[in-house]
Amino acid sequence: MLALFDIESWLDKGGLVLLAAIVFAESGLLIGFFLPGDSLLFIAGFLSSSAGGNVLPALPIVALVTFVAAVAGDQVGYLFGRKVGPSLFDRPQSRLFNPKNIEKAHAFFEKHGSKTIVMARFVPVVRTFAPIVAGVGKMNYRTFVIYNIVGGVLWGIGITTLGYFLGEVSWIESNIEVALILIVVISVLPMAIEIWRHRRANHN
Repeated sequence: MLALFDIESWLDKGGLVLLAAIVFAESGLLIGFFLPGDSLLFIAGFLSSSAGGNVLPALPIVALVTFVAAVAGDQVGYLFGRKVGPSLFDRPQSRLFNPKNIEKAHAFFEKHGSKTIVMARFVPVVRTFAPIVAGVGKMNYRTFVIYNIVGGVLWGIGITTLGYFLGEVSWIESNIEVALILIVVISVLPMAIEIWRHRRANHN
């Protein structure tokens, strides 16, 4: 398993409580941006399958816990942003807070609008700060809730379910580390492309 984030060991020891805590933190707390969201969900789904040794409860329970934690995390992030307001952009940089992360989420929001709440689920770092930026911008609450639920279903339930069924594939079961690396690369790719486009536009 990956040395940096031994996710299987984490979930084996912490179970659903740890899974929910990490998903919640990454979805809406400023300090959760560094957590391994996509790979965590994939492994959680895998560990709920027979191929993963049924370390976690049945898939429907794992998927439900993930969905609730993801939606709740975004709700907290939105309410936090709404309460703090634009002053958040003026906060000084610290070990746990980098204004550039807020700026990235804001730029993503400016480009994609309300759909950002769904799309950002699949973009590391941006998914942590998107609901906060939505709150700062006072996005319509009902609209936010709808997109939040849709994003929670597609990301929380979708990737967990993907991990469950792909974990049954013999090659992935035997090469779970490679599968995790691919997930991380795919997750980071949209952000890398966006940064490349931004730099290219600035040079032109």
